[in-house]
Order: sequence, then C-alpha cells, then structure tokens
Amino acid sequence: MYSRSARSRKGDRVADLAAGAGRDGLQPRFPRFSAHFRWGTATSAYQIEGAVTEGGRGRSVWDTFAATPGKTARGETGEIACDHYRRYHEDIALMADLGVSDYRFSLAWPRIQPVGAGPANPAGLDFYDRLVDALLNAGITPVATLYHWDTPQAVEDAGGWMSRDTAHRFADYATLAAEALSDRIRWWITLNEPVIVTLLGYGLGTHAPGRNLMLGALPTAHHQLLGHGLATQALRAAGAEHVGIANNHMPVWADSQHSEDVAAAAAFADLYNWLFADPLLTGAYPDLRWLDRGLPEQAAVDLPTIAQPLDFYGLNYYSPARIRAAAPGSELPFELVEITGYPRTASKWPVVPAGLRETLVGLTERYRDALPPILITENGCSTADPATAEGTIDDQDRIDFLHAHVAALCGAMDEGVDVRGYFIWSLLDNFEWAEGYGQRFGLVHVDFETQRRTPKASYHWLRRQLAGTA
Repeated sequence: MYSRSARSRKGDRVADLAAGAGRDGLQPRFPRFSAHFRWGTATSAYQIEGAVTEGGRGRSVWDTFAATPGKTARGETGEIACDHYRRYHEDIALMADLGVSDYRFSLAWPRIQPVGAGPANPAGLDFYDRLVDALLNAGITPVATLYHWDTPQAVEDAGGWMSRDTAHRFADYATLAAEALSDRIRWWITLNEPVIVTLLGYGLGTHAPGRNLMLGALPTAHHQLLGHGLATQALRAAGAEHVGIANNHMPVWADSQHSEDVAAAAAFADLYNWLFADPLLTGAYPDLRWLDRGLPEQAAVDLPTIAQPLDFYGLNYYSPARIRAAAPGSELPFELVEITGYPRTASKWPVVPAGLRETLVGLTERYRDALPPILITENGCSTADPATAEGTIDDQDRIDFLHAHVAALCGAMDEGVDVRGYFIWSLLDNFEWAEGYGQRFGLVHVDFETQRRTPKASYHWLRRQLAGTA
C-alpha cells in the first residue's frame, strides 16, 4: 500500500498553472508536480487491437454486438480498429517520444482465455509478453486492466455477469494473466467502469451484450464487484504489487432545491457512484430501498471479499449529471436534464473541469482514511480535430480541455486530495464503442484506411509540458 506523503503548500500548483496560462505561442504550461507523479495515456484492447480472429483469440460480446445490424454507428466494428496487434512497436515509439511514464492498456480476456474457461492460450499470452517487454525496454511502466468490457461470448452465453459463476471465471482468468505477467507488470486494474457494463450493457442495451433488463440488471453490479474481489486475491497470490479498480464517477446536481429533485439526485448518485464504490471502501452497499428489485440475496455474505484492501483507487472522469424527479409512473425515480451554459465536446458532453475537483474532494470527504491514493485513470475528450493546410491536426479544444482539467486536479490536490497520477484518454483515435469511429479522443490521429498515425497539436503540447520546456 502507498504511504501518505506530505502535501505541498496550499495554492502552489494553482498559482503555477495560472502563471503559465498565457497564450504566448507555446500554449499554457503545467505547474510543478512531484517527480514521482505518474503521467500516462490509456487505451483498451477491443478499441485498438484489431486482429479479432488471430492468434487463437475467441469471440467477445463486442464482436457479436458490433456485427448485429443497427447496434453501432454505420455498422462499424473493432475487427481492425487501430491494428495495434501488429503496430504496437510504432505506438510505443509514439509514447516514448511523448514522454509519458506509464501506459494503461487492457488485456483481452478472449485473447488469453478464448472461451473464458480452461488453460491460457499461449499465442495470446505471447502477444502481451512482447507488448510488455517492448514497453519496459522503452522505459514505460505497463498498467494492465484485466477487464475492459470484452467478455468472452461463451461466458455471456452461460449467463454473463448476471451469473455468479462469471465472478469465479474472472478470478481464474486473473490467475492465468498474473502468473504469466506479474513478474513484469507491477500495476493492475481489475475492472474498468463496471457501472457502464451494468447500466448500458445490461440495463439499457446500448452497449454489449445488448440486454435491456432495466433495474433487473442490478445483479451484474454485484457479480462484477465480487469478481473484482476474487481477482484481487488471485492477483496478490500471483505476486502483483499494486492492485486497484477504475470506477467512473460524476458529480450529480439536483435540477432544483425542491425536495423531489434533491431526492432524485441522491438516488441517481447511489446508483451511479456509490453502488460501485461503497462496497469496496466501506464494506457495505448504499441504501437502495427505493428499488423494487435489487441485489442477489447472498450479497451481504460477499462483502468481505469485495472489500479487499486497494493500493490505489482509479477514477475516470468526463462530465457531471443534472437530475430531476421523474414523472409519476416512471420505472426510475429520476431523469437526466441537459446541462447548459458550458462548452461541449464533439460527443456533446459538457466541459466542466470543476466537476473533477468536486469529485475528488467529494470522494475524500466521503471515505476519508478508507480511500487509498487516487490515480486519474481516464480523462479526455472527443474533438473535431480539423486539419490545417500544412497537414497538421489542430485540436486546440483538446489542449484547452486538458489544461483546464489539470488545473482542477491541482486545486483538489491543494485541498488535500492524494492524487498520484493522471492518464489521458486516449493515446490513439480508436473504435469508440457504439459510436464507431465517428468520435476521436486521441492525442494521435489515426487514418483508419491507411493506419497512418499523425500526432496532433495536443500531442506536441503535452510533449513540451512533460519535458518541462514550454
């Protein structure tokens, strides 16, 4: 576990950031950070690897979902994606040139264990062996996520995350991965954003596996958390040094101070934020009595397994939510309200950097000493990325987004929040799930016809910040 370090003088980082914020042709400058602060980029297997039928890889729920007409924009799939499976050396060279210390990526469960049971696939492990060795040779620390939504289709066919057995299958997969790779991978993340799997994958059906269970999807939350706890035990048994999870959090704002809207916002926060954090950090679920159906009966028995000590807490942040009470007769007691008055990304999400600070401070106040050090495991935006006449990619909106969010991060740190790293989503433009290739989150532009990589203006800006030369 991390030890707590002394805080720097309150206001130092924000003052440094403000001092460097002028538009002097070099773009705004970052403030001072500890030499041990982790700067990284993040990706996931299905979004970049491609090669979905090569090296013995099994079929995943995202292969099935994307091949189903009408499920993804323009019928696009991750079959080729960024062809990272073949081009990973080129992508590692880009990271090394950028100057990041860490790279967060995910292992593809169906590449390592094609049907989610049985022995490891040697060819799948060999790919990750080569990837990890290449990262280490480039001086980049690998941070591996075990699960970024690509459940083996055979596991889904047996019940998926609606089945308790999937948690045990996941732990078996964690053992296989860690026994092969923990001698070189020191940093492990069990799950990425289990809330999205529950709400979009099983509740609304807009993500794989495309089931529309509404509140009937709640068992998937518990089974994922149980899988996390079992996988954490398996990782530690295999020698993993640092183990955490990556949860998506958002500030939840009531649309008014009317009691109905306040109660609706609290219910949404319980479902979106605390359902996936309280069991990890307090050993208990939030009060969900407002639901007419809920968690499995044995949930309480599993809480000690779920609440394994964490070495870090991964936070993914993109934007807040505004909530009001739903109309009478609605299945859910809340509904989302559009947030106005802020700039928007190309994906139409409001840009609210203060929401990152609010989230960080709120987590620290809620959990206090139970909260381990935080890594910002995802933060980034989709932008239009227009090309200039010279062929460069001018993504000034992304530069402004990142600069403002680093400022918010600094503000939270100066309030005593223990943040140890910041990972930008994403290194590359990639397959953005149901949105296909229409949303570009990368520091590096990818031409999906030729697979040519072109670093954007934000890449060059970040490179200067990390080199300390801006």
